[in-house]
Amino acid sequence: ALDPSVKSFEEKIAEFFGAPYAVAVDCCTHGVELCLRYVNAKAVESPSRTYPSIPFLARKLSIPLIWREEHWQDYYEVGRGPLFGTKVYDAAVLWKENSYIPESLMCLSFQFQKHLSLGRGGMILTDDKQAAKDLKMMAHDGREPFTPWREQNIKYMGYHYYMTPETADLGLKKLPEAITREPRQWVIEDWPDLRNMELF
Repeated sequence: ALDPSVKSFEEKIAEFFGAPYAVAVDCCTHGVELCLRYVNAKAVESPSRTYPSIPFLARKLSIPLIWREEHWQDYYEVGRGPLFGTKVYDAAVLWKENSYIPESLMCLSFQFQKHLSLGRGGMILTDDKQAAKDLKMMAHDGREPFTPWREQNIKYMGYHYYMTPETADLGLKKLPEAITREPRQWVIEDWPDLRNMELF
């Protein structure tokens, strides 16, 4: 069953960012991947200057990669659903109270360089109750996290992308100080132009 500390951490992060729901994951990139799978995105959109794991997802998901020349700050759009238009945002460096964008899936990072530094971990913010439930199941190997998996008839494809209780405990411990501290303001020059790398 879902650990109480994970549930509490999700609730506190959702409250800070002003989102109705939050889904804890093991890292931001996996959160983005789950969201792109969930909305059935037909392409990965990426600014030329970002962390390489985002454009890597295009190859992983076997969908086109679209480069954008974008002077982004705090977050950028990675993809959207072809039918409903739900936008997916990489918000790995965002730390701002009540900054959730309605009708979107926003992915946060708690990697060691981020404002809330937990070594690893991430969160998906949403205002869609069904999306929160579905993404939670996807992150937990396709199972309902509040029921022992041996008692379930797993019907949906899932991924081993859940946050550990130890990470959530650390997040709960460090969150109060992170809320009061001024975040670093990342600039576009913090990332190289990925198109100059041989792989891309």
